[in-house]
Amino acid sequence: MTIPSAQPETWPSLPLEAWSDTCATLHMSMQIVGKLRLVQGPWVNHSWHVTLYVTVKGLTTSPIPYGTRTFEVDFDFIGHRLIVQTSDGGVTAFVLEPKSVAAFYRRLIEEMEKLDLHVDISLRPCEVAEPIRFDQDETHRAYDREYAHRFWQILVQADRVFKEFRARFIRKCSPVHFFWGAPDLAVTRFSGRQAPQHPGGIPNLPDWVTREAYSHEVSSCGFWPGGGAVPYPAFYSYAYPEPTGFSETRVKPDAAFYSSDFREFILAYDVVRQSESPDDTLLDFLQTTYEAAANLAKWDRASLEGDYD
Repeated sequence: MTIPSAQPETWPSLPLEAWSDTCATLHMSMQIVGKLRLVQGPWVNHSWHVTLYVTVKGLTTSPIPYGTRTFEVDFDFIGHRLIVQTSDGGVTAFVLEPKSVAAFYRRLIEEMEKLDLHVDISLRPCEVAEPIRFDQDETHRAYDREYAHRFWQILVQADRVFKEFRARFIRKCSPVHFFWGAPDLAVTRFSGRQAPQHPGGIPNLPDWVTREAYSHEVSSCGFWPGGGAVPYPAFYSYAYPEPTGFSETRVKPDAAFYSSDFREFILAYDVVRQSESPDDTLLDFLQTTYEAAANLAKWDRASLEGDYD
């Protein structure tokens, strides 16, 4: 008699302190994979060409051009493998397990070369204050299967709800995509108006990249595993440029708050996870923070939003 395995929680717990080492190591591994797409693909506005996407097993680069061929790199957080596939039928993979970032980088390059894929990337991590070159990083070396899997499970749920929220907007809006710089899953709405030049200043990210990303007025939201002044997983929402009065606006749910450190609204993931209806709680947060940004900045909401009632 086969005993069925226990069903995983739909919104599992993810205390940052329990997997911080794995999170930091996985962050660097994702940057390595993301930079393959950055190097090989044509530049797309707001750096949308560098992102990863949530899949039924993990995260994917989606197809990356390589001459007349394409290739794709996938993180599988069910089987715990990194998989490289090509449009001419080539496949190779290796196990995701505790190993240094340097060892991960070397193994990925070796596996890609087996498929006649030769890609040079910048070995300096982005958006971290004290970067260690990927090929020299022996510090980050953790991989906890349970917490990597939980992180992906949360991305699956957030991706699903974010897509529902995105569907309410009919003008320019980003895909729901995973930026490996932060790292965070995000979706961004645009008013259509140009924005003042962004000051830049993000560690190890050229200011021109940031300024192009924020060339136009936005309301953006996402999910982040946490760190610094917010040492726990959280949903966020911000506006650029931030309209007067944004930080004082009352939003839903009551547990959401404005962080002066990050200049954005924060909603702890556990508030969503433990609520009676996580989907509704998260959608309330996304909708009310967007409305705060759009109303205060006098967006033309009638022409920007679809009829979703």
